[in-house]
Amino acid sequence: MLKWALIFFVISIEAGLLGFSGIAAGASTIAKWLFFAAVAIFLVFVLLAFVAGEVIL
Repeated sequence: MLKWALIFFVISIEAGLLGFSGIAAGASTIAKWLFFAAVAIFLVFVLLAFVAGEVIL
C-alpha cells in the first residue's frame, strides 16, 4: 500500500511540475489516503502483536 502511495505522490509531483493542477491535487489526495490507511493498518498489527504476545506468555 505504501508503494501505491509513493506512486501517486510521484504522479502528483510530476503533474504539478507540468501544470496539471487538477490531476496533481487528485493524486496527492489519493496518496494521502493510502499513506494514512497503511499507517492505520500497521498500528492495528502492532497492537495485535502485543495482545497475542501477552496471551502466549
